Amino acid sequence: LSLWLVDNIFPEDPEDGLVKANMEKLTFYALSAPEKLDRIGAYLSERLSRDVARHRYGYVCIAMEALDQLLMACHCQSINLFVESFLTMVRKLLEADKPNLQILGTNSFVKFANIEEDTASYHRSYDFFVSRFSEMCHSSYEDPDSRTKIRMAGIRGLQGVVRKTVNDELQANIWDPQHMDKIVPSLLFNLQQEEGIERSPSPETEKEKESPVELTERCFRELLGRAAYDNIKNAVKPVLMHLDNHSLWESKTFAVRCFTIIMYSIQSQHSHLVIQQLLGHLDANSKNSARVRAGIVEVISEAAVIEASGSIGPTVLEVFNTLLKQLRLSVDYELTGSYDSFANMGSKVIKVHEERQLQEAVIKTIGSFANTLPTYQRSEVMLFIIGKIPVPGMYPALGSANTGVEGSRMIQIMLLKSLLQVTAGFQSTNILTALPTSFLDPLLSFTLMEDAEIRLLVLDILISIIDRHDNRHKFSPVRIISDISVLKLKVDKCSRQDNLFMKKHSQRLYRHIYLACKEESSVQRHFESLHTLLGLICVELANEEVVVDLIRLALALQDLALTEEALPVYNRCAIHALSAAYLNLISQLTTVPTFCQHVHEVIESRKKLVPFLLPEDVLVESSKIPEKVEGEVLFVQAKIAEMLGGSGYNTERLATPYIPQITDEDRLSKRKSIGDTVSLQLEMESRNSPEKEQRSTAEQITFETLKQAIVDSVNVEELERERRRQVVERFQTAPFEEIAAHCGARASLLQSKLNQIFEITIRPPPSPSGSVGNGHGRSHSVPVYEMKFPDLCVY
Repeated sequence: LSLWLVDNIFPEDPEDGLVKANMEKLTFYALSAPEKLDRIGAYLSERLSRDVARHRYGYVCIAMEALDQLLMACHCQSINLFVESFLTMVRKLLEADKPNLQILGTNSFVKFANIEEDTASYHRSYDFFVSRFSEMCHSSYEDPDSRTKIRMAGIRGLQGVVRKTVNDELQANIWDPQHMDKIVPSLLFNLQQEEGIERSPSPETEKEKESPVELTERCFRELLGRAAYDNIKNAVKPVLMHLDNHSLWESKTFAVRCFTIIMYSIQSQHSHLVIQQLLGHLDANSKNSARVRAGIVEVISEAAVIEASGSIGPTVLEVFNTLLKQLRLSVDYELTGSYDSFANMGSKVIKVHEERQLQEAVIKTIGSFANTLPTYQRSEVMLFIIGKIPVPGMYPALGSANTGVEGSRMIQIMLLKSLLQVTAGFQSTNILTALPTSFLDPLLSFTLMEDAEIRLLVLDILISIIDRHDNRHKFSPVRIISDISVLKLKVDKCSRQDNLFMKKHSQRLYRHIYLACKEESSVQRHFESLHTLLGLICVELANEEVVVDLIRLALALQDLALTEEALPVYNRCAIHALSAAYLNLISQLTTVPTFCQHVHEVIESRKKLVPFLLPEDVLVESSKIPEKVEGEVLFVQAKIAEMLGGSGYNTERLATPYIPQITDEDRLSKRKSIGDTVSLQLEMESRNSPEKEQRSTAEQITFETLKQAIVDSVNVEELERERRRQVVERFQTAPFEEIAAHCGARASLLQSKLNQIFEITIRPPPSPSGSVGNGHGRSHSVPVYEMKFPDLCVY
């Protein structure tokens, strides 16, 4: 009966199509007797094979239509046996040479893929379909229209395979490399065809059908969207291999597009896995051409921007370590001219401009990564990078033995540029955590280096970190402004953390700013950055004590320009202009009328007599500098101290000239001088020496002194605190020469005390005859541990 019903659905003329009445009978019979589905399917398969062999394509279409209807209608446990016959027929069509049959088989498979089966199949295999659909995606059929249809059918077929197998654990794992290595390159091949296709579709077809590229992208996104954590690597690796094999990294456009699709399609919590794979691929291509590495770095940069989770995974520092390693390798390649440690005949030719482009791309990528990080992680990255920069006397050089000093210098510049990218837009509410000692110490050491480019980068880094209200651009260009309200500066009250930071580090900041002005190689940009840095300190971190010190520093810079005749004329004029512009700014921020009036008078006098001492004539591109600095229209420290004293400022401190402590240690090892700390400790210890107190009291011990000591015992602590304050103030305000002389005297006193101790502990053993001090020659000194003592003296 079942075979008779099957035969009745076929008309005499295939153009008449499926006999619908008989098809309804066959469907009813199949639903009533599902155990007959297997036989029905086998017979339909046999007829289809016969029709294909006889080129009776009309009957082939009718058979597939009948199969599709039976498949859609019958959902029962016996459908598994029917599916085997169905897949056999689809396989037969896909193996045919005719494009129409391949497309017909694909359409039937896609319908089947959308059916959710009630029971799983343990023995069904889709390997053939993956291979065949992938092959159709690469079709090279002669007719362009047929070729496009075949490729689109292949894409839809792969989409159907993924849908059918991705969520079924009992099916073959579609994420295995053997399948992904076929599916992903096939999709990328069609995605890539967009560049060479000139479309001229009719309005109707444009509305009804999507292009192969659009279909491919939709299929690719669906595939990636279904990828779980364990499958990300298998899905991304074929993409990397495809880009390698077809040299697509150099053009960058297609590679960026691919990974843009990937990053937007996968689940956000898996995005760091993609970036880690890209970094690993970058390492694997370390000795490839600079254009290839630059392409990979560009893709990494774009992927980092897309990532929206705010974190790049658990190995943040590892990411930056990889990028810094590539930066170092690029510098080595540029200087040595070889990808190997030793140049050989087989080495590739290295193009310097390509390596420079790569270095810029790496620096840009480091900045892109940093922008995705929260503040605390960005601080860790800043410390990590500063620890990688070679500093004489503090950190080992990172350059290889073949690059030498020039390699270290280039690495310093590249890493400082990277650090500048990381600090761009960095806004920390707590300046103590943003600029810890472990970061500030090595950073400030670079302000004393002879290389002008390095000093400028350090100034820009400090500006980026201190500028928390986006005020930096308001201080440039350097100019005299009669009313600073037009700048619209954002000024907040200093927090407790700001005050603690300035109390701890202000003197070192002032000293390095002062020393940076003394560098002969400084140019216009250096003085502009110094002015911006001073302005930001005044706006962001200044309390009353800091304002006083900043005024003293500005006046000290004026004295520097007067006394340092060895400096070039331009530098001396620029320092004068810097001092004038800064005093004009700080006078208006203090809002003391007499101070503002004095600054205004000096500036007006300079405009008439010595305009080359003002920023409008000096700190511009075409500066007007005389051959000699003649004429002195100066800001007077005594007047400023007197004017500000009436407003509650510390007059005594204002009247004291600022003299930075300059030691050889600053120039040689680039480390902070600890002389002031040691000197202060020695002063305090010598003042508190119990031996001195005992000696002074032993000279005049009378009844009156004892009585006075009892009466004044309450005030002892206050006197002690006052004495300590005087000691600290002395070391803060006294000239350096006086402190050095005092420390030298204390050091000699300490040495004499140590000599006395050594004389006591190492002396000749006592002689029984008592002849030690008879004026004869001294016997050998015997250390205490070698002396023999009587038994009664030994425990």
